[in-house]
Amino acid sequence: MKNLVIVQCGQRKIWSKDPNVGPVKAKDAYISNYFHFNKTYAKRFGDRWILLSAKYGFIDPEKEIEDYNVSFKNGSSGAISDRNLKNQVESKKLRNYNFITILGGEVDYQKIIKAFTDIPCVIKSPLRRLKIGERMSKVRGALLTGKELE
Repeated sequence: MKNLVIVQCGQRKIWSKDPNVGPVKAKDAYISNYFHFNKTYAKRFGDRWILLSAKYGFIDPEKEIEDYNVSFKNGSSGAISDRNLKNQVESKKLRNYNFITILGGEVDYQKIIKAFTDIPCVIKSPLRRLKIGERMSKVRGALLTGKELE
C-alpha cells in the first residue's frame, strides 16, 4: 500500500531572509519550523512526498522555484485553478497511491479533494481542523513516537 504525503507550503520563504537568492529547490524554499516538521514527517512516513503551492500546484521537492506571493486563502490572482490541479494529478503520476496524507489545513484539503475526485484512494487529513500550533505539536509528537498521524 503506497502512501503519498502532500505538504502545505508556507508563507515564510528563503527570500524573506535574502531577496537576492535566486531560484531554489522547493524543499529548501520554505523556512518555517512548521514546514520543517511537516517535511520531516513526509520523508519518514511517505513513499513519496510533494508540496502543494497556490502558484505552482503540486511540486516535486527537487523542482526549482522562484519567489512568489500567491495564496489560496486571499483569492489573489495567479493562484492555480482547480482544473489545473486535477490535470497535474495525471501529468505528475499522483493517481497511483492507495493513501494520500494531507499535512495542511481546510483550504488545502478542499483543493486536494477536488483534484483527486474519481481516483480510488483513501485521503487522510489529520490536521485540517487544527490551529497552526496544534498542527505543529501533533506532527512533532508523531515524529517523537514514530507513529503515523490518524
